[in-house]
Parts: sequence; C-alpha cells; structure tokens
Amino acid sequence: MDPEILEFDIGLGGGGSSGRDGDDDANIGLDVDEDMADSPAPSSILASNSNGGGFGTGGGEIYLPEGDLLDLEPYEGMEFESEEAAKAFYNSYARRVGFSTRVSSSRRSRRDGAIIQRQFVCAKEGFRNLNEKRTKDREIKRPRTITRVGCKASLSVKVQDSGKWVVSGFVREHNHELVPPDQVHCLRSHRQISGPAKTLIDTLQAAGMGPRRIMSALIKEYGGISKVGFTEVDCRNYMRNNRQRSLEGDIQLLLDYLRQMQAENPNFFFAVQGDEDQALTSNVFWADPKSRMNYTYFGDTVTFDTTYRSNRYRLPFAPFTGVNHHGQPVLFGCAFLINESEASFVWLFKTWLMAMSGRPPVSITTDHDAVIRSAITQVFPETRHRFCKWHIFKKCQEKLSHVFLKHPTFEADFHKCVNLPESIEEFESCWLSLVDRYELRDHEWLQMMYNDRRHWIPVYLRDTFFAEMSITQRSDSMNSYFDGFVNASTNLNQFFKLYEKALESRNEKEVKADFDTMNTSPALKTPSPMEKQASELYTRKLFTRFQEELVGTLTFMASKSDDDDDVITYQVAKFGEDHKSYYVKFNVLEMKAACSCQMFEFSGLLCRHVLAVFRVTNVLTLPSHYILKRWTKNARSSVILEERSSDVYTNYLESHTVRYNTLRHETFKLVDEGSKSLDTCNVAIDALQQAAKRVALATKNEGRATLVNGRIRGDSARGASRANTTNHKMPCQPLSEDDMDKKIRELTNELDYASRKCEVYRSNLLSVLKDIEDHKLQLSIKVQNIKISMKDGL
Repeated sequence: MDPEILEFDIGLGGGGSSGRDGDDDANIGLDVDEDMADSPAPSSILASNSNGGGFGTGGGEIYLPEGDLLDLEPYEGMEFESEEAAKAFYNSYARRVGFSTRVSSSRRSRRDGAIIQRQFVCAKEGFRNLNEKRTKDREIKRPRTITRVGCKASLSVKVQDSGKWVVSGFVREHNHELVPPDQVHCLRSHRQISGPAKTLIDTLQAAGMGPRRIMSALIKEYGGISKVGFTEVDCRNYMRNNRQRSLEGDIQLLLDYLRQMQAENPNFFFAVQGDEDQALTSNVFWADPKSRMNYTYFGDTVTFDTTYRSNRYRLPFAPFTGVNHHGQPVLFGCAFLINESEASFVWLFKTWLMAMSGRPPVSITTDHDAVIRSAITQVFPETRHRFCKWHIFKKCQEKLSHVFLKHPTFEADFHKCVNLPESIEEFESCWLSLVDRYELRDHEWLQMMYNDRRHWIPVYLRDTFFAEMSITQRSDSMNSYFDGFVNASTNLNQFFKLYEKALESRNEKEVKADFDTMNTSPALKTPSPMEKQASELYTRKLFTRFQEELVGTLTFMASKSDDDDDVITYQVAKFGEDHKSYYVKFNVLEMKAACSCQMFEFSGLLCRHVLAVFRVTNVLTLPSHYILKRWTKNARSSVILEERSSDVYTNYLESHTVRYNTLRHETFKLVDEGSKSLDTCNVAIDALQQAAKRVALATKNEGRATLVNGRIRGDSARGASRANTTNHKMPCQPLSEDDMDKKIRELTNELDYASRKCEVYRSNLLSVLKDIEDHKLQLSIKVQNIKISMKDGL
C-alpha cells in the first residue's frame, strides 16, 4: 500500500534531542509546563502512514491527507520519526477535536541527559499552584483567570532503540466542554501567523498602520476571523518583535552617534541601561549641554512625551521637554525605549534626574499610562503628576466612538464638563449629569478616567505650577518639540539629522524672540505704572498675556465681602454678572493676594481678579513676589530683579501704598466697632477728632522740616536761631562758605521732599482718573443695555 501523506499545519517545534537509550536507563526530568505555541514554528510538518511504517517530518511541499486520515486518532504503538512529529500530530488532532495542548513532563537519560520520554497534555490539565514562590510574597495586581480544571487527556511518547518515537499512552476523555470549530483559532496552541499573513502585516506596518487596522484588513482578506488563524494580540506581538529586530542595527548607529557627541563635548551626557555590551536590547538616554542648562532655568515643570512610541511613528523615542520664558517648548533630554517595563522607566527617570543635577521638577505631564505612573511615584514622590488631557480626549474619541456618532452634542458637553467648572463640587455635579444624560454610568473606561480625575481634570490641578497661560489651553510642549520634523515615515537612520534640525530650529526661534523682546517696546494701553513696570520686566509674549489681564480689569468690579483682621476678602465679578463671582483674599500688610481661580499658582501670572483688587486698594506696581524670574527678560541670567535686595523690605514698608492701605484698614475697623451703639459712636467720633488735630499738627510740622544728613531738622530751631540773632541785634554779615554749603544742602533736601510728595499726589491722581474711567465705562454699558432693551420693546 502506498504511504498516505498527512499535513500538520501548526506552528510548533522545540524539545530536546532524541535519545536512543532504553527506559531502564532513564530518570524523571523537570516539569516543563511548556505551551506549544511558545516553540519555534517550522513551515510544515508531515507524517506518513503505511503497514508497519511510521510518521516522519517532511518539508518543502504541502501534502493533503487522503481518505480516513482526516479523522485519524492516536493509538498506543503508533510510531513517529521524531518527537516533533509526535507533538505536531497530537496538536493537529487537538485542533480537529477542539482543545489546546502543551508539553507537560519529560524524562532524561542518566547517561547523557537527552530527553527520552515526553508527555503532551490538554492545556486544562492539572490545577494552578496558588502557593508558588513567585507569587506568595507579592501582591498580584491583575490576577489571571483560572483555566486548569484537572483534565486527564494526554499523549505519552518515548524513544526506541531505533531512534523512532512510539505512543506509550493515550487518554481520550476530557472533563470539560470542547471548543466548537469556529472558535478553535482562539486556542493558544492553534494560533499561528502564516507566511502570507506575515508578509501582509509587514507591508501594512511599514505604511504606519496599527494592529487593529491590520487585523481588520486580514479579516476582510481571509473572509472571517476564524480563517485568519490568530488574534489581534498575536498580531501585536509579532509587530513588536518585528520592531525590536529591526531596531538592533539602528541602536548601534545611535550609540555611535552618542559616543561621537560625547567625544566632542565632555558635558554631553548619555547612559545605557545595564551593560553597554547589551545596549542592543536596552534603553538609552542622552542630554546635550544646552538641554541640561535649560533645565536649570526652566525645570519647574516637565513633559515626558511618549506619543512617538505609537504605531503612527514607530519610533521608541521619548523626549523630556519644558517651557522657556517665551512660552516656547524647550528640550531637557531624550530617551530611546526598547524595553518598556516599570523597572526600565524607573531607571530612565533616575538617570534623567541624575543628569539634571538631582533637582526634581514641581510638576510633570505624561500620557495616561499605569506603568509610567508607578515609576513616577517611586522616583518623584513630591512631584505633581498630571496626565495629558488632550491625549485623553483623543482616547475618548476611540473608546466612545459609538456615543460620538449617536449624539453629536456629546463632544462639546464633555469638553465643557472637563474645562469649565470653577470648583470641585461644580465638576462632580456636571460629571454625574453628563454620564446620566448619555447613559454612560457603567462605561468601564469612562469610570476608570473618573477614578483618575485628580490627575487630569483642571479644577484638581490648578493649585500647582504647570507654566500654562490658562486652564483650557493645550500644553505647547506636549508632542510639539519635534513636530514638523519627525513623522510617520521617519526611521532611525533619518532621525539623527532631523533631530539636529529640530534643535537648530527651536534655538533660532528663541533667539528671534529674545531679539524682539530686547530691541522693541510694546505699545501700552493704559496709564498704569503697573503696565509700564511689566513691559520692562516680562518677555514680549508674557507681557502681552499680562496686558490682557490688566485691561480685563476694566470690566470687573471688586467689592469687600469680609474683613478678618489683616486679611480682607473681595468679591470680584464682571459688570452685570454677579452670579459668577471670584473671591480674592488680600493681606494688606504683606501685600499678598490669593484668588479662587488660582491662575497665579497655575501659570505664574496674576489674574485680572487680583489686579482688580490691586486697583481699588491703590496698589500701583506689582509686588516683587509676583514677578517670576522664569517669565522675565533676564530668565537665563543670574541678575537679581532688585538692585538692592537688602533694602527691598525696608523701602516697601515705607511706601505710600502700604501706609495708605494700613491706615484705611484700621479706620474701617474703628468705624465698624464705633457704629454698634450711641456711646461707642460718640467715643469713636471724639477719637477721630483728636486724631485729626494731631495729624494736622504733624503735617504742619512736617512741612517745615528738612532732612539733613539723615536727621530731621525743624524750622523751629532755625526760628529760634533767628530770634536769638534779632534779640542780640547782630548786624547782617555775608554767609561763610560752610554756611552756604549747609544752606544748599537744606534746600536740596527740601526739594527732594517736595518731589516725593508730588510723586505721591501724581499716583493718587492716576488712581482717581482710573476710577473715573471705570465709572464712565460702567455708565456706557448701562446706556447700551437700556438702548437694547428699548429696541426690543419697540
């Protein structure tokens, strides 16, 4: 009878070498628990069957089984040319029946250690050991489902002296339901990627497509998921392995480039995780000298951008970026990530921190990733961690695509719910309303994002500095430093030149912004001394943003709502919008204000609400503690803003503004207490009258006083001297040179004093004019509203 040929189309292999020793020369080997799907995959495995014949491996051509061999079942005494052929046959049988297989145990020869017996079992054989050493001492974050149920189905084979393998035992029965044919492709030992499928995946991956879109194309090409023969997870793993293999040569190019840069400049920093000999499979970090210097000036907030790892870019590239004094993205270092485990991210963050002189940032922004989050918690325990809101919005379009299609208004409502609430209570109420309105209360992903709300919802984050000009703006550093240079078709060979071009371009933009700031003056929109002061300190872009806030105060009213000793609370609202108020707490003595919008804490610039309070309290210039050096023209220098820093506090206490505010504050307290009864009112009036007389006397004396060598010399002394001169009838004599010098000094001091008083009067006049302008604007708005209402009535 001619031999009949049967093909076993599975991706299996592996195992030990075939031995030729008998059973009496064997001992039990170590349990392998090896899933067949983890073994290397030969292109085809063939077996032949004839009288007294055996099953052997073939190659090259594809043979189809004939007759009853399609339903062939193992039996004791069946022979195979090799262990691989036996494994392939049992797995092919399992595919037809509807179960998955794995290698269970083996026996080895005492003579040379070669495997002489194997047992192949159903994947549901045995039970999971819950007391394994690898799990009992640590918490399991995501426990796997139970798959083993003690099934006894198995096939045992052993080697004969002839070198062939014979079936020594076969158990057919299973203690669980078998899988129907349309689901067999999901079983692990039957999932394999064929040659044509690999070719198609490679082509689509090179075009920048991700595993999900590739699987959709394969399902369409093969006519159904069951005919594809593998799952999206298999496709994803294959693509990842593809990338890692292709990156090995590229990594060597990267290391050569970094070594060359370090040879040219010793301050160039780079590090490889583990030994440099293993760099082809390790992570790499580098930072040039300018990046390290950037961090010393602008390292208060950092963005770790991992979006280039996505299949769109296909580069395992992750830059650390920040924001400079012009609001432009600035580089703090780069990483090349081959291994993306938690330990790798911990190594990367520690290495980056070491390169940045060990000074952690105030805040850091990353993608929403549990592994990155855990690593940041370990390395930056005091740093505020934020998930990129715009990355979450993009993910939302994917996770809630059915809601976007069904409800066109959902996207706008979702953005409003995230960005507009002014308080935590307002956000919580808005969120509940949103998920109820669109029936999303049980949506798993949305619930997960709600649980992480403190890491991405603005209202929870605005008490921390992130260098953004508003709560709702997109972080300009996220995925933007290399935009226009790195794209979906960029490979590592091209990357180095594009990387250097990006650095050159960003540096040129900063130089241009510096030139514009230093060599041109912005147009002022108000007579405010504060605006002039800010124009001389801030960079052009930051001044423009501050100017918007300052001009915005013209439409806001600030009224006192509470007075608690040194701290006064003001209610600030836009004219005609009292229902939407902000609250500013102002410490008069310390000249410190805190607004409920927390813009200064979030961006480093004062909001229009605080500036409105400064206007009504006669604060004419910005206190120094509200001018962040990182936003000023000299952000990159070591020059202190105040020329005489030791005299700042003394001069500040002597300033007219502080005296004015302190006196008014104490007077208001007296008025509040004195108005409580008739007796207290009379006492208060008497005290005020006495105080007014004493102030008038002091003012009169101060007008005659002059300052000589730091001491006050009154006119009364000079008057007494003149009286003495008159009484003694001394003749008039020309003044000596010393007397003339003294007289000149006295007159000069009097002139200086008069100039200072004029400056105070001028400042007060500007404040009054400002109030008049505000009042005129309010009247104008009222008139316009009346006109509109009259038109509507007609």
